[in-house]
Amino acid sequence: MTAYGLLVFEDAEELDFVGPWEVFTASAMLRDQGDRAVLVAQGSGPVRCAKGLRVLPDHTLDDHPELDVLLVPGGRGARETQPFVPEVTGWIAKTAERVDWVTSVCTGSLLLRHAGPAKGRRVATHWASEDRLAKLGDVTVVRDARYVVDGNLVTSQGVSAGIDMALWLVGRIHGRDHARAVRRYIQYEPAPPYMADEPV
Repeated sequence: MTAYGLLVFEDAEELDFVGPWEVFTASAMLRDQGDRAVLVAQGSGPVRCAKGLRVLPDHTLDDHPELDVLLVPGGRGARETQPFVPEVTGWIAKTAERVDWVTSVCTGSLLLRHAGPAKGRRVATHWASEDRLAKLGDVTVVRDARYVVDGNLVTSQGVSAGIDMALWLVGRIHGRDHARAVRRYIQYEPAPPYMADEPV
């Protein structure tokens, strides 16, 4: 069984964790509930995310099952508040030492840099925060990849790139055929409109 722990906090970007959550829980369903995904927060009360969505965590930092995968989302909270909350950064650092995989979406990589697991590593982040992260030092920002794998650290660019990263991860853990089945189940076939000029 693979246990996925997704950190949530005030002003976390919703799709940064909801996209991977969908991938991880679909993966669990296709494996007859062989895996489990949980939301972990500093407190037990509702968490209001960046766009106003409120979520209720399953566990707190002090009360959660053993995890195999840690996911840190981005958003305003990852940039402006959580890096300065010792309880959160300390938990990330401690948890990162015990899990098999440490992952982030968007500016979650800034939080991983502050907490320590990303230091000295190659990372991806949201395009608007690449310069900011690079100026902090201690990391090598990769600007041309949806997600970057550096050992057991997997970081991804903004928002929807987290789905790509999560699909790669379930493929790495459970095999490519399983990841393809998950992708088909969630009907993830990106075809964004307005990518090319259209006639007026």
